[in-house]
Amino acid sequence: MGVPLRDIRAEVEPSRPLTVDDEWLDDLRLRIDDLCAIAADYLEPPQVERLREACYFATGAHAGIYRKSGEPYIFHPLAVARILASVRFDHETLIAALLHDVIEDTHYNKDQISAQFGPEVADLVDGVSKLTQIQFNSKLEAQAENFRKMFLAMAKDLRVIMIKLADRLHNMRTLGAMRPESRRRIARETLEIYAPIAGRLGMNHLRQELENLGFSHLYPLRYRVLQDAVRKLSGNRREIIGQLEARIQDRLRDEGINGRVVGRGKHLWGIYQKMRLKHLPFREVHDVYAVRIIVDVVDTCYRTLGVIHGLYKPIMGRFKDYIAIPKTNGYQSLHTVLFGPNGVPIEAQIRTEEMHVMAEVGVAAHWRYKSDGDSQGNHAQQRAREWLRKLLDMQRRAGNPVEFLESVKVDLFPDEVYVFTPRGEIIQLPRGATAVDFAYAIHSDVGNTCVGARIDRRLAPLRTPLVTGQTVEVIITPTARPNPAWLNFVVTAKARASIRHYLKHLQREEAVLLGKRMLEKALAGRIGGLGELPAVRIKALVREFGLAGFDDLLADIGLGNRVPALIAKRLLPEEDEIGAPDASGQPLLIKGAEGTVVSFGKCCRPLPGDAIVGYLNAGRGIVIHRDSCKNVASYKKNPEKWIEVEWEPQISADFSAELRLDVINRRGVLATIAAAIAATDSNIETINTSERDGNTTTVHLLLNVRDRAQLARVMRQLRTLPEAVKLARRG
Repeated sequence: MGVPLRDIRAEVEPSRPLTVDDEWLDDLRLRIDDLCAIAADYLEPPQVERLREACYFATGAHAGIYRKSGEPYIFHPLAVARILASVRFDHETLIAALLHDVIEDTHYNKDQISAQFGPEVADLVDGVSKLTQIQFNSKLEAQAENFRKMFLAMAKDLRVIMIKLADRLHNMRTLGAMRPESRRRIARETLEIYAPIAGRLGMNHLRQELENLGFSHLYPLRYRVLQDAVRKLSGNRREIIGQLEARIQDRLRDEGINGRVVGRGKHLWGIYQKMRLKHLPFREVHDVYAVRIIVDVVDTCYRTLGVIHGLYKPIMGRFKDYIAIPKTNGYQSLHTVLFGPNGVPIEAQIRTEEMHVMAEVGVAAHWRYKSDGDSQGNHAQQRAREWLRKLLDMQRRAGNPVEFLESVKVDLFPDEVYVFTPRGEIIQLPRGATAVDFAYAIHSDVGNTCVGARIDRRLAPLRTPLVTGQTVEVIITPTARPNPAWLNFVVTAKARASIRHYLKHLQREEAVLLGKRMLEKALAGRIGGLGELPAVRIKALVREFGLAGFDDLLADIGLGNRVPALIAKRLLPEEDEIGAPDASGQPLLIKGAEGTVVSFGKCCRPLPGDAIVGYLNAGRGIVIHRDSCKNVASYKKNPEKWIEVEWEPQISADFSAELRLDVINRRGVLATIAAAIAATDSNIETINTSERDGNTTTVHLLLNVRDRAQLARVMRQLRTLPEAVKLARRG
């Protein structure tokens, strides 16, 4: 049980002066009464009493604990609960907010909280508790893992993130007690993660305060300068806004429209971002102030738009209809920019009361109107849960927490583009999204098999950025596969995670196949095949290495993480052990199409027909070099990592070869070189030039050829050119 309020003083640190205790006890009573009074406006009396009981419980649990600012710790959970009560959350959430640090900071556990306040509250408290017991290699990894866990908890109950956001907001309000470096780190984290999450969930009032507080601690000087500039401007602008409000209100009354007009100022972080991204001086930021017109129903929104366009001329191209096409977080409103009094541009937002509540509190509207069965709040919940479902899908595909965190950051900053499917369905994508992003937004299988796109019925490259209003049709081929180069231009987190997941899965399959070939080569001459290996030895070795199965061991061999000869030695009975790494005498055959687990050294660019050797590179598999490569000598220090390889007799793949050609400077010489190469049925991948002197230029050519014989034909053709001075194969 928690300690009753009248007995709290017995729990306080004895070193604290009694007068201080008396002062904060009075303050504490006022804060508890204030919280319960706010909650009493919308909660039932028994629920308010339950909330007061939780206040006493939390006070006793945190007795004797103080914040860095010197105030009792209990003031923090009370402030968090008050933030949530102001947007009318249910009593379970408020109780969990009061107890959100109890499990972490006190001797109470989840079972005790469950016994006192029920399993629902206990689950919420457990979901919010920080993960201090986990050890990580770096601060970034710790932060990434904490956010991954946070999103998993959010998926179970959205109220977890609400408590977390309120917790962060109060911490930001009291951040001044921290060291400067800690303030900057926490402020950056707030701006990068917490404020965008609040925006993504539609909680704009909370987002704006988080952004302004983060701005003030991350860039304190810039914040003060901008604050002073807005203050100096506010006198003139406020007069303009006052005139605007009065004129619009009078015109609405004349037209029989029941609505209220509210002037508002753009928050400082929004002004700063606009100045930074658009490279504008402060005097050119026109929407520092705006008006918001709130009416009763949707039809009235459009009538009001016509009224104010008749009153003040609109600026062309600055109208946005977020009622017909809501933002990703459910935000709905009509936006227009007007030539206001004295020609000053003023932004006007027109919305209904329900839209206004949704714009301010987002998913919290569900709890505000839960008893009324309000559809707006439920829709917000559905959108939030859909977003969380996508995040969990990304989390499953991400290779590690850091990769997941980067994907979340990409997803949290969408500047939306709205495009249409051929059937007329609207797809929302971040600005800069391409046809590949569109394909993955439809379905992962569509993205994995897309080969082209039609944008407004015209064929377009997959990397083409999309623009609002376009109709996009994806062309798919069942045998097509994702291209690693797509990672260079896709912008959505889902597309990036899906491509990476596919490539990792493909690499594993290729690694298992290559590992099997390499192990069979190491076992050649000792047994008939892998099937004859003693099952007991396989299981023992897999268990010793801490792997899930034999395929994991084969994948490790294929990726170069384990030496096949040593693994073969461990797997064979003692009387059949292999004495030397290359005891089989049989080279591994290379066909050039093994995929990501066999690569070719860029230092020497081997071709079919060249004498080659293979080097086991941990994590990359086998790297093939020409045996004359200058790097081979340095690699010889690790003989156990070399593997004998040969080209397969029949190879159909293309390979890269690099040539250096010195030519005499003449008009059209590059065209002559390109024509000579094309005559040999070869392709130029890249071409670069560097001038040696006034008469001679060096041309660096990267070609696609089938084998050494085709390269020899290219070189013979180039040597016949009258401009050619010197030709050599590089590497």
